Amino acid sequence: MLELLTPRRLVGLAAFGSAAVLVGALIFQAIGYAPCELCIEQRWPHLFAALLGAAMLLFRLPMGLSLLGALAALTTSVIGFYHSGVERHIFAGPDACTSNPVGGMSAQDLLAQIQAAPLVRCDEISWEIFGITMANLNAVGSLVFAGIWVWAFLKARATA
Repeated sequence: MLELLTPRRLVGLAAFGSAAVLVGALIFQAIGYAPCELCIEQRWPHLFAALLGAAMLLFRLPMGLSLLGALAALTTSVIGFYHSGVERHIFAGPDACTSNPVGGMSAQDLLAQIQAAPLVRCDEISWEIFGITMANLNAVGSLVFAGIWVWAFLKARATA
């Protein structure tokens, strides 16, 4: 069974995975789950990986480029793990999408902070199932995609 997974098929699998994550994110957004700033940042590496994989398959580009796909998948995985920690209040999130302490702030500064706050905060979980959030799914799934990209590279190298 594993011999059917050629390097090009592995690239296609990883690229399709990233494309599926993007489509899923857009579907969730369309049904009313607005993304926060970190959610949007996690999408860019998936877009790069999906486009890279499509280009590699369409133009038969060198398999060495699969390491760039792995880097993109690792990037979004790291952002996903960070976002997971922000959601669970393990890490401080970016000032642009998390709440800040109000101690020692004047009423005017507090009002300015409230007015500048984004509609969707990064430190609030908007969707979860069995305690697993979208950021958790992205973090782990993207790690799997990175492994598939590396597997494609190593398999191509072994057969060259």
